[in-house]
Amino acid sequence: MDPSQILILIGVGMLAGILSGFVGIGGGVVIVPALMYFMGLSQLEAQGTSLAILLPPVGILAFINYYKAGHINVNYALIIAATFIIGGYIGSKVALKINPNIVRFVFGVLMFYVSIRLIWTGAFKLFIERGQ
Repeated sequence: MDPSQILILIGVGMLAGILSGFVGIGGGVVIVPALMYFMGLSQLEAQGTSLAILLPPVGILAFINYYKAGHINVNYALIIAATFIIGGYIGSKVALKINPNIVRFVFGVLMFYVSIRLIWTGAFKLFIERGQ
């Protein structure tokens, strides 16, 4: 793993942690798309790696299934998990100090952006597949 990849993974972990602490989102909304777009992981690898990050509190059985199928990048998961903790602390501190309506607005904007991005890229791929 080169230094630029480590910096990207640290950034993903911090962003996911901050957003998790700030508006309660992280894995599916931030980490999975980030691993796909910035690290080039497949959908299954990104999902599996995201589950590895959340393993202790959330998905040990799902993690085991993804791990057995070879869809876990353990190095990525460890780096993001460590920085996710720090980011979660920062995000929660910020969220607790500002107006709850601002937090709700930020959450809504993030959900809107992610949903439009996923719909757009999914539709684009469908049209390309149909054209072949």
